[in-house]
Amino acid sequence: MSGSNSSSPTAAPGALDQPLGLTVHTLPLPQEAAVADEQRTRTGRWKMLLVALVCAAPVLTSYFMYYVVRPEGRRVYGELIDPQRPIPSITGTAPDGKSVVLPSLQGQWLLVSVAGGACDPACEKHLYYQRQMREGLGRDKDRMDWVWLISDAAPLREELKPALHQATVLRVDPAQLAGWLQPAQGRQLSEHLYVVDPLGHWMMRFPATQDAKTAGKVRKDLERLMRASAGWDKAGRTGD
Repeated sequence: MSGSNSSSPTAAPGALDQPLGLTVHTLPLPQEAAVADEQRTRTGRWKMLLVALVCAAPVLTSYFMYYVVRPEGRRVYGELIDPQRPIPSITGTAPDGKSVVLPSLQGQWLLVSVAGGACDPACEKHLYYQRQMREGLGRDKDRMDWVWLISDAAPLREELKPALHQATVLRVDPAQLAGWLQPAQGRQLSEHLYVVDPLGHWMMRFPATQDAKTAGKVRKDLERLMRASAGWDKAGRTGD
């Protein structure tokens, strides 16, 4: 029939003006893109802060329980170190000549003493109390290591070695060590026992005088620390 229309009678008006149904979107303005980027950055920072707080919460809670709640209402014996000091990258030497970096000791509670290799009677007493205090923790003893840091070049006495098979013994540079652990005013580094938490922070120093009575006070403080941290600290280092 002459005069017929060859186009589809069902075509929508204007369909031929947009072939294949393509749609052109308006690009965002530069100012809008900058605002969106800033919002994403701010959100990311808050998420990172939240993750950090979640990770630190168990440790902070255990310290709160230890120093504020104070089970049994007793006064603590150890002195809290504030701010806490992380283990520095010091390399020590074990009695067998093996090199050990101090940060590798993280993952366990550490009860630390410092003395020269000759180990005078005060040093021997510290080593004895360290071993006894750890054993006194019972089932929690595997969460704590006792550490002797030798701060000079004097050779280790042979008669001491059999008693040290459960200890971590490392010879370290005294100048580097003095940049981390510090004694109370008027005292020597070798007069104290020190506690390092599983995250690698030196967090406590016990008074210089050590005898059977004060050793009992130290042990009670260690027991409280074990109880307060039982919810988040387990025996053994990651990868052991």
